[in-house]
Amino acid sequence: MLIVAVNGSPDRAGNTYALLDAVLKRCSELGARTDVIHVMEALEGQEDAYCVNCATPCPETCHMNPNLADAYDLLRDADALVVGSPVYFGTVSGQLKSFWDKSRNLRGENALINKPAGAVSVGAGRFGGQETCVRAIQDILLVHGMWIVGDASASSGAGHQGVCAQRPSREDSAALERARVMAEGLVEALKAKGVA
Repeated sequence: MLIVAVNGSPDRAGNTYALLDAVLKRCSELGARTDVIHVMEALEGQEDAYCVNCATPCPETCHMNPNLADAYDLLRDADALVVGSPVYFGTVSGQLKSFWDKSRNLRGENALINKPAGAVSVGAGRFGGQETCVRAIQDILLVHGMWIVGDASASSGAGHQGVCAQRPSREDSAALERARVMAEGLVEALKAKGVA
């Protein structure tokens, strides 16, 4: 099983990455292969920073850039995803939004349908918009037809919508524990699908 994290932060090694890394480490302990997409790198070299809806259906013009094409190929190959973002005005970063806006062709291919996926977010304050950010990520995942996995697992019990941390996330012990539980839920979902 391949579980891919999508780091929607402009900081490659910051708080969002630390939370995603906690999920991936537990996934690895449970037998999964893991990889990471850093959206800032995937979007590097784009002529247009955002999707301009140049044509319908999507002609994949912006995917001629190998960074973005490679990132989307990794999403196609993934069995499950965990997507993270810092909280920007109560929602996802512009970088993460742009990355998904440019994925219209994946949606047209049904490339991500029925893949389990979870969401994590990090805010500056304890109540800094993390849950609304998680819900925004989940809306993106649902539009692609993915299954939502919260921070729950059969072995650890029920949870909530996703993993929410206060920065510095490396010191948020409650969020790190929920990240491990989300990993268990992702692996359980894959086993239920027969991917293991």
